[in-house]
Formats: sequence, C-alpha cells, structure tokens
Amino acid sequence: MDIAIIVEGKNDRSRLRRVLAEEVPIFCTYGTPSTNQIETLRKQVGDKQAYLFTDNDSSGKRIRGMLRDAFPDAEHIYTRRGYPGVEKTPEDYLIEQLEKAGLEAYIVYPPQDPAPWSKDDQI
Repeated sequence: MDIAIIVEGKNDRSRLRRVLAEEVPIFCTYGTPSTNQIETLRKQVGDKQAYLFTDNDSSGKRIRGMLRDAFPDAEHIYTRRGYPGVEKTPEDYLIEQLEKAGLEAYIVYPPQDPAPWSKDDQI
C-alpha cells in the first residue's frame, strides 16, 4: 500500500519521522493551507492513500476540515486532547495511533531495553 501522511508543520513531521519508515512521505500544510497549497498537496499525494494527522486544537480541527474536503477518502489519525500538538505527543502514543490506523508495516519501533542483569548473569 502506498501511503502519505499530512501534518501541520515541520515539527510534527520530525516527530513522526522518528517512528515511521523513511519511505513514508510526510507532507506539511505549514499552518492553514491556501487553495494553492491544498492543490500542491493533492499533486504530491497523488494516488497514495492519505492519512491526516493534525493537532487536537481549534486550528488543527479547522485544517483537518479543509483537508477532509480535499481528501475525502483520507484516513484520520488523532492525538489525545491535552497533548500540545503532534510534535509534543509521546512516541508510544504516536505508535499506538499509527497501529490503530493499520500502519504497523511502516512503524519503526524503538529498540527494547535489555532485561536487567540478574546475579546469575555475572561471570
């Protein structure tokens, strides 16, 4: 599946880039998009499945509404109310939301901490 994710800003993109494979394109609206910016986004996304991931504030909701009209078949990913935007959302919650959207194949999971040493492990 070819996918593309649309976020509001470059900090959102940087945050998602930490948990998504490099081949997943992440496009930015850079705030409230103009008609020309929306058309540019449509060309960039092309025939890929679009995922909209905007902040859970009034500006993010307004942008999501504009993008919903431009990308009626887009899937919507949400961050929790109370997190100050996608860029400040904890990585584990981002991963959880990406998994809910069915994007496990594109997630770069952080390395697991090794189990603590037990006294039997000593040489």
